[in-house]
Amino acid sequence: MKMPVLFVSHGAPTLPLDAGETGAAWRKLGEQLPKPSAILVISAHWDTPVPTVSRVVQPETIHDFYGFPAELYQLKYPAPGAPELAQSVAIALQQVGIPVQQHDTRGLDHGAWVPLSLIYPKADIPVAQLSLQPDRDPAWHIALGRALRPLREQGVLIIGSGSITHNLRALFKHPQGVPAPDWVTEFCDWIDNKIAAGDLDALGAYRTAAPYAVQNHPTDEHLLPLFVALGAASNVDSAVRLNHVMTYGMLAMDAWLFDPE
Repeated sequence: MKMPVLFVSHGAPTLPLDAGETGAAWRKLGEQLPKPSAILVISAHWDTPVPTVSRVVQPETIHDFYGFPAELYQLKYPAPGAPELAQSVAIALQQVGIPVQQHDTRGLDHGAWVPLSLIYPKADIPVAQLSLQPDRDPAWHIALGRALRPLREQGVLIIGSGSITHNLRALFKHPQGVPAPDWVTEFCDWIDNKIAAGDLDALGAYRTAAPYAVQNHPTDEHLLPLFVALGAASNVDSAVRLNHVMTYGMLAMDAWLFDPE
């Protein structure tokens, strides 16, 4: 069964403790999607100079954050690893000339296990992660996604996990209970409009083409997983915008499902 492609804004690490509307949307999504044979996550929280895929048999739950409630550090997502998928990823990238490495110990960072714990709470689906290259542009990550596209025919669910907005300095200064400023909502709507139009050229040039792009992404590692998802999608303009929610006043939790059944 050919799987769709998913991009999620994974939000704060505390999301599993206070899942709210986002948690409900993700649980519903997990119930509606066909069960994948394996999951490949491209998270904003793992970057390397060369694409690197995890092939660990039992990945640990990485608590890659600090200063949060103690109970958060007790959460585990004990999904099995996916070494066979890792090998398939390596082959797919090598076939198009993209260098790739494999990692024997890398676990699941919160960009992976936070959304997965809500979408697939049983943790019974094998999971591998693939790293980003923050020194590379959106076009590189679109090409990375295209190379991964055939894996969908093997029942693999490809998930890009980042954030549609990610200016934490501004977020910490934003007054509680105040709606998101226009520079946040206009950027989110621009991204959605370009996805709906299938306009990969504009999306790839977002840092100069989109309104308030640099203000929303002082660095772009949290948007790069979207470009991998765009490349893995067969029909970008088929996307369904999910979970149009704003948390902490200005942290957008938008998600898109590409090539839905």
